[in-house]
Amino acid sequence: MERKGAVIGLDGAGIEEYKRLHAAAWPGVLAKISDCNIRNYTIFLKEPENLLFSYFEYHGTDYAADMAKMAADPETRRWWAICGPLQRPLATRKEGEWWAEMEEVFHHE
Repeated sequence: MERKGAVIGLDGAGIEEYKRLHAAAWPGVLAKISDCNIRNYTIFLKEPENLLFSYFEYHGTDYAADMAKMAADPETRRWWAICGPLQRPLATRKEGEWWAEMEEVFHHE
């Protein structure tokens, strides 16, 4: 299992819409997340900076292949088309990233 964390900005005017969408996330999108070996997926919001922090646990063996499978899913792509315009990627993210991945520096169970 790998723990993954990432951060992205959120359009201040879109906060309520983003919360509403995620309070009623589409069943097909949730199923695809599980199908791609992601568990314990959580998104946190930090205001007033309007930063989203995501955390999940990856339980698969080929992260790149699972993320490609997710990206190819039509319902997930429709979901991203709605949520994406509300997000503000960080200027410091790596090439090819939407959410900026973060380094794990501490964990305790």
